[in-house]
Amino acid sequence: MEIAETIQLAKTGDGQSLGALLATHERYLKLLADVQLGQTLRRKVDASDIVQETFLEAHRGIQRFEGSTGEQLVAWLKTILAARLANTMRHYVGTKARDVRLEEQIGQSIEQSSVSLQTMLADPHSSPSQHLAGKEQTQFIAEALLRLGDDYREVIVMRHLEGLSFPEIAASMNRSVDSVEKLWLRGMAKLKQEVRKGEHDAK
Repeated sequence: MEIAETIQLAKTGDGQSLGALLATHERYLKLLADVQLGQTLRRKVDASDIVQETFLEAHRGIQRFEGSTGEQLVAWLKTILAARLANTMRHYVGTKARDVRLEEQIGQSIEQSSVSLQTMLADPHSSPSQHLAGKEQTQFIAEALLRLGDDYREVIVMRHLEGLSFPEIAASMNRSVDSVEKLWLRGMAKLKQEVRKGEHDAK
């Protein structure tokens, strides 16, 4: 079934179709939420809970969704995710009033993380068509990251999605810079293996 048809069924109240659409993006959204929460809030909030809140909002508002493509659906879900994250952050800083600017800032940060995921394993000398394939590969990368061991995932997220330097990562992980660099190299190798495995399994 084409995704446009599945989206249309979801809009008409087919819960099974909507559930299938949301499940496809669950790991991707969880990773994005995890990055936005940062190390401090991750100790207090589970990113999975934020994603479930996002899905509940999607269930309530699917009839108002005006798109018909997978890309438009993901963009819509990320907008909802940004609002849920902003609400969580307000709760923990003691602010009740809605702050649209905060939601916009989180939305922009989510987009930056999405681009970083898309280009993480990209060859800088690749062609535009290969970059497009890289865009389609983003979800494979997100899912592969979540299958890695905690230390590998943490060092890759901090390096590529949070933009930290190796000395900053070393301080955060209480390791030497040399051990962090070696951990990152091993993690990237494992990530590539996991992405290839995911692509193969999807065929």
